[in-house]
Order: sequence, then C-alpha cells, then structure tokens
Amino acid sequence: MDFYQWTIEQAKFLREEKWSCLDVPNLLEEIESLGKQQRQELRNRLGILLGHLLKWDFQPDHRSKSWLATIREQRRQVLRLLKESPSLQPYLPEAIEEDAYESGLNLAVSETSLDYEDFPQQCPYPLEQILNPEFPPKP
Repeated sequence: MDFYQWTIEQAKFLREEKWSCLDVPNLLEEIESLGKQQRQELRNRLGILLGHLLKWDFQPDHRSKSWLATIREQRRQVLRLLKESPSLQPYLPEAIEEDAYESGLNLAVSETSLDYEDFPQQCPYPLEQILNPEFPPKP
C-alpha cells in the first residue's frame, strides 16, 4: 500500500474510532517525523535568511533587490512557522547555533567571492535582529 493511501485509511479509522485497526507503531513514527520536519524547515529557512544577511553585510557593493526580497521572504516564512507552531520558539537559539548559521555561512561563501575566514565564525546577529522586519535598514 502506498503512503498516501495508508494516511487516508488511518484517518478514516481515527474518525470512526476503530482503534484496533490503527497502525499505532507507524502512526507514532509519522507523528514524530512531522515534528522533525517542522524543525528542519525552520533551520532551512533560517539558514537562507542568515546567508543573505551575511551577503548583505559583507558585500555592500553587491546588494540587490533580490537579496532583500529573499531576506524578507525567508523571514516571513520563519515568522509564519512560529505563528503556526509557537512551541518552536524556544528552539530558535539552538537551531541558529547548531545548524542554521553554518548553513548560512556555506551559502554566503558559495555565492560570493569571500572565504570562510572573511565571516564571523559565530552568528553575529541577535535573534531580535534576525526576526526584525526593519533589518537590514532600507538603503
């Protein structure tokens, strides 16, 4: 049976309260996986956001509307995720420190002529600044 069909069937069993028909071990695994996907999406979006903030700050002569648009869109998506899942909020510092900043740094290095040594090795932006729609200031 394919995954989509399985989810439809499991939802039907839940609605009909057919508890004995539920595939409990796999349901548990899928529910846990959904939570992990939310965290991964948050890390990915933060990584892109941080990478573009780094590019913006460290290559001021190359700033573009497209960088600013990416910053705005990724920030909007991060804020949307946090609104839909407020329990992700306490995870933000860990996500930035352990994964997102490294991803952003990789993005900035791959999309600029700068090297890793040209950027801070730890995230230079406080959380309030990362999520602030007024940052970076409009040129």
